[in-house]
Amino acid sequence: MDTAWTDLARPPLRATPLRRALLGEAGWAALDVVATTGSTNADLLARADAVDGTVLVADHQSGGRGRLGRRWEAPARSSLAVSVLLRPAVPRERWSWLPLLTGLAVADALDGLGVDVALKWPNDVLVRLVDAPAASPDGKVAGILVEAREDVVVLGAGVNVSQRAGELPPAAASADGPGPSAPPTSLALAGATSTDRDTVLRRYLRALRERLDAFAAAFAAAGGDPEAAGTAAAYRAVCSTLGAQVRAHLPDGRVLEGLAEDVDASGRLVLRPDGSGSSAGGGGPRTSLSAADVVHLRRA
Repeated sequence: MDTAWTDLARPPLRATPLRRALLGEAGWAALDVVATTGSTNADLLARADAVDGTVLVADHQSGGRGRLGRRWEAPARSSLAVSVLLRPAVPRERWSWLPLLTGLAVADALDGLGVDVALKWPNDVLVRLVDAPAASPDGKVAGILVEAREDVVVLGAGVNVSQRAGELPPAAASADGPGPSAPPTSLALAGATSTDRDTVLRRYLRALRERLDAFAAAFAAAGGDPEAAGTAAAYRAVCSTLGAQVRAHLPDGRVLEGLAEDVDASGRLVLRPDGSGSSAGGGGPRTSLSAADVVHLRRA
């Protein structure tokens, strides 16, 4: 029978110290830790009376979801499944930046743990694997899922922390080549200096609070312009999709290949679908993608 202490290398999260570290002046309003749940995102979206800044973390998430309904599973207490509920002060048309800001916060948190972090638009956090050849793909260590309901938005993040190689699912594949996601990995396999989930969670929630507060303040000061606020530049600096030749699988079934050139004022990926890999190519007009599964064909 599995209990919270079956695997001593994977202890349960400690709710009381986490609340002391993260509530009040640290910026979060409420924090609950549950042993298991289907989906932390779904649970928070169902809480009609939840206050802005409510955090829900699960030691085990049995029905975790990624984009397009993909399942996300991990052994109990080997990962972080964390969702935060916000009632954003910025206009709804700028909510499209929230997944990118969440990815930035995960990158901020992991950057201090001795791993080489990059973001893959729109919702994957990648790390360079230990001793990996230069030509090998980066591994996906975390995914982001943002969902909205009326005036509420929930930012969900799943971070692989201590999974061993045999505990990870196989890399996704598609009929025409690599799958839309990088091969999964974990902080342990990437050589992180800490795989203590309390530590990773504290680092992430502090970074997310800083990113959200800075975005709101800069947004107001810059009149709603992500460029003037510096948000777009911060994302570009760590996004490995930009400058890469990519294949984009669109929700309507179309597939585009081209050079990922930029993110626009709404956080959309700007793609030049020329198929040549050259920004000077003349294959077609730039296209801004608000949603797509992106495969990196060649590195930036």
